[in-house]
Amino acid sequence: MTSSELETPPLDTARRLAEAGDLDGAAAILSRLVADPQGPDRAQAAVGLAVVLEERGDVEGARAAARTALATGHPEYAAQAACHLAQGFEREGRAEQARAAWQAVLGVGTAAYVPLAHLALARLAASLDEAEKELRAAMAAGDPRVGAHAARLLADLLLEHGEPGPAADVLIDALEAAPEDEVPGLRVQLGIAHLELACAEFAETVQGGADPETSALAIELLARTLPLRGRPDDADQVWSYGLEHEDETLAAEVRLRYHRDA
Repeated sequence: MTSSELETPPLDTARRLAEAGDLDGAAAILSRLVADPQGPDRAQAAVGLAVVLEERGDVEGARAAARTALATGHPEYAAQAACHLAQGFEREGRAEQARAAWQAVLGVGTAAYVPLAHLALARLAASLDEAEKELRAAMAAGDPRVGAHAARLLADLLLEHGEPGPAADVLIDALEAAPEDEVPGLRVQLGIAHLELACAEFAETVQGGADPETSALAIELLARTLPLRGRPDDADQVWSYGLEHEDETLAAEVRLRYHRDA
């Protein structure tokens, strides 16, 4: 070993060996560092060892190393280790273990990792309420880009469950702090929420027994808006409802509107 190699910090040597493909050599150095409970580099070495062992195919060894790093409570490397564990469990479809690992990330409390943990917990949520709670926590965690992403996910979730009003509120709030390149997507999604709100108002007008002219207008607007939301069959049903309505005045108004573009 040369004098320059003796002066190179072991972590740097291990990194270079790993980058050169010598995983065994890197693992040997990192294992020695991890074995020293008082070593100043133990947490970082344990994370590095977890990565190297996983690349070597030793999944359980990698998890043991990650748990060692997590146990140190180091604000950076313990959080990285918990993320490593969580992502591995997710890849294997082990949702409960993944949730526990992401909760450990929150327990460490390192600000850079908290929003990602909330996003992951939302992804793994077993209920709408749980997913909404985690997405709102991600939005509030202080990262504008993650917050915008979480807002879009939450808006999608709310739209899927027939709640366009709350979805619109989420998007309006998100637009106030979103990075500039996130704004167009949020605005499009807000427009979609408004389309859903419009459909609900049109449907309520028809069901509420408005006068024939107003009802016919609501039927036309609803039938022409639904295809924009990917619901052409529902649009056909709305037209049929109006065209076949027992109120002949209403049906005649709808026929005029139906054939407007013919």
